[in-house]
Amino acid sequence: MEIKDLLAVAIKEAAQKAIDNGVLKPGVLPEVMLEVPPQKEFGDFATNFAMQGARALHCAPRMIAQAVCNNLDCAYIEKTEIAGPGFINFYLKKNWLADQLAGILAAGENYGQLPPNDLGKVQVEYVSANPTGPLHVGHARGAAVGSAMVNLLKAAGYDVTSEYYINDAGNQMNNLAASVNARYLQLLKLEEQGVELPENLTCQMLDEEMNTGIVFPEKGYHGYDIVETAQRIIRNYGKQFLELDEKTRLEKFLELAYKEKLAGLKEDLEAFNVTFDVWFSEKTLHQAGEIHKACEYLQEKGYIYEKDGALWFNSTAQGDDKDRVVIRDNGIPTYYAADIAYHRNKFERFKYVINLWGADHHGYIARVKAAINALGVNPENLEVMLLQMVRLYRNGEIVKLSKRTGETITLRELMDEVGTDAARYFFCMRSLDSQLDFDMTLACEKSNENPVYYIQYAHARICSIMRQLAEAGISEAAAADLKLEALVEAEEQELIKKMGEYPEMLALAAKERAVHRVATYTYELAGMFHSFYNKCRILGVDADVQQARIALVKAVGHVIRHALGILGVSAPERM
Repeated sequence: MEIKDLLAVAIKEAAQKAIDNGVLKPGVLPEVMLEVPPQKEFGDFATNFAMQGARALHCAPRMIAQAVCNNLDCAYIEKTEIAGPGFINFYLKKNWLADQLAGILAAGENYGQLPPNDLGKVQVEYVSANPTGPLHVGHARGAAVGSAMVNLLKAAGYDVTSEYYINDAGNQMNNLAASVNARYLQLLKLEEQGVELPENLTCQMLDEEMNTGIVFPEKGYHGYDIVETAQRIIRNYGKQFLELDEKTRLEKFLELAYKEKLAGLKEDLEAFNVTFDVWFSEKTLHQAGEIHKACEYLQEKGYIYEKDGALWFNSTAQGDDKDRVVIRDNGIPTYYAADIAYHRNKFERFKYVINLWGADHHGYIARVKAAINALGVNPENLEVMLLQMVRLYRNGEIVKLSKRTGETITLRELMDEVGTDAARYFFCMRSLDSQLDFDMTLACEKSNENPVYYIQYAHARICSIMRQLAEAGISEAAAADLKLEALVEAEEQELIKKMGEYPEMLALAAKERAVHRVATYTYELAGMFHSFYNKCRILGVDADVQQARIALVKAVGHVIRHALGILGVSAPERM
């Protein structure tokens, strides 16, 4: 049991003992909240338990505090002090740190893994970008935060599944096929004319300057990746698709482009340390008739009515600002209808659902919650987290466009420039509901100013220490032989205290869905380790101190690796 848990139990037992002895009147005891005081002179921990319990126990806070102090029974407490209106400050014996470090060492690489909870199955759906082009930096933030959140929830004992919703039905797929078709025809026309394509070829040049006579579709995708897809089709198949009628050719291009784009998404995400337990295809909802089944269910419940030949969901009755069309007058379901069916499917598989969406989806939350409420699901079981926009900076200047294509910077380009580790850490180090200014120049620096480098260097330094000890023929003492109470330097004790906070930090971060807490904690722990390293020698000191410091260094390595693993960042052994 962690020291804070031990203290919390001791405080409640002390209060109950005071009640049993007639010192305090009976009443419902509040939960014990313990905090680390901002200044060391106020003790190791403090609680406002007495003030929280004053009303229920019908007693002045300082009298409750005194009764608790008089009845405390905890082997780790050196002394207590009542402060202000009723705060209790706890000063602990030095042996508690030794025991805490021993517990961390015993847990080893599993330290930080919390026991399973009984909250039920949880799904986290994130990224879910249309398979019509490469992922850009906005998707990248969602990918980093989403995958880190899944890792965090798993570490905190949640039964969690990650899922990518593939929007592979509807007009966006038809627009993809039409876009590839236009580029295919343009490129073949230029080849027929003997035009040699310039190295700096752009989409604008194809549409406006090269006079192919092929009009690009109004709702087509203008990304240069579409040109590359058409070029690959020409390399692999030549002109053979010109022999097909347009409908058949579009069907073929849809098949080829979809397969390529989806494979590209998966490849980029895997390189970004992002994997999904489930890839859910929207097409399967259409093929299984799930969309019409969901609408029929809502109609039976009285939530859908007919107007102007279309079917409308009465979402205003569920708190939305207006009613929504679910089946158009031509019988084709809307995207909203597909989303209703998908969420119905989700809640058949999971108790809780977490969606990570871009900030531009803010207005969509109310209508989705309206739908699941009508489906008989508690809307509180759906959490929608909005990711704010990302601004990239290079050398102090805002970066908006790719150097290569003149278009939006892709995830792949970002990884190529700053690396996967730096990109993931920078995306995770700020709260997802705040705008992120991403300094690409800083992310590339190999200096202590770069937070991910600073953390990774701490881990590499730990590995270097262990190699040096091995080269010097110094082996680690058995756990039973360690004299961990020899760690009396302030830097050593602060490191142990910080590591002791790790499980509680993870539990809180998981509860708040706040992966940035993990990033901040890891940076602070790395800083404390660097301070320890600069102050405390390991080689050439007393044997007991040396072995205790080796154990301390080893424990810090465990925690840094575990935390970086949650963030999806590597822990290098050499730098």
